[in-house]
Amino acid sequence: MATVTETFESIGARARILPAFGRHDFYIDVDSDTRGEYFALGVAPNIDMQPLDARPKERHLVLLVRGEEKLRFLCGHDERHWFAAAVPGRITTVAEARDSLKPFAVRDAERALPKKLRDRRRNPAYVRQGEWFFVPAPDAAFGPEVILRKERLSRGRGSTPHIAEEAVRFGGEVVFVCSRHPQGVSESEYRGLVKRVPGAAAWGWRVEKRDPEVYVRGRISHRDHATVILKGWHRVLMNTEGDSNARSYLVFLD
Repeated sequence: MATVTETFESIGARARILPAFGRHDFYIDVDSDTRGEYFALGVAPNIDMQPLDARPKERHLVLLVRGEEKLRFLCGHDERHWFAAAVPGRITTVAEARDSLKPFAVRDAERALPKKLRDRRRNPAYVRQGEWFFVPAPDAAFGPEVILRKERLSRGRGSTPHIAEEAVRFGGEVVFVCSRHPQGVSESEYRGLVKRVPGAAAWGWRVEKRDPEVYVRGRISHRDHATVILKGWHRVLMNTEGDSNARSYLVFLD
């Protein structure tokens, strides 16, 4: 049976097994050295790793990690770089992992497509850029007064935002965000911080919406992905990685 590092090599990747650090007994990261990118796997003595499936032609594999709980990760290459994604559910194959990362609305939209089209980054059901899915919304129409320019699409702390040429946001929870609170705090929490912490009002706060309904069109850009151009309005959906307990074991963020 192939070892973990041999399985990574089978898809064209390097993997280094290192001691775990921090609050978890395992972590996974995409790091780089003079030879290029590699997967850094931080492993404590109580951790067992098992590759469940590898697809060399697709440059993807599924890794099962057993410790205090069972964690599953999809590791592979997407456009320009290697990536690691926490996978929800009890999946065992690469195909199941990719499907499990698709939001329900995406899976519903692609049912009418031939299977050979469903994992492409662009098909009639959606356009994908990294963790974001853009689903056509042909009936959407918005006045110029609500359209935002060069709007950031971010999944939270540590991630590099994707930039939408035009966007519209509806609903969601108002949160106050700064470098010390990148996930945002509610208005009452913000007012409490400003009241009791000296200098908190000068932390560079900005007001954002958490979990709004978002539509975008035009150029969508990101430093690690090819720019996509959406000619009409598209509903924005993020992959389901946030539903996985394994998410907190990832150091890598797009």
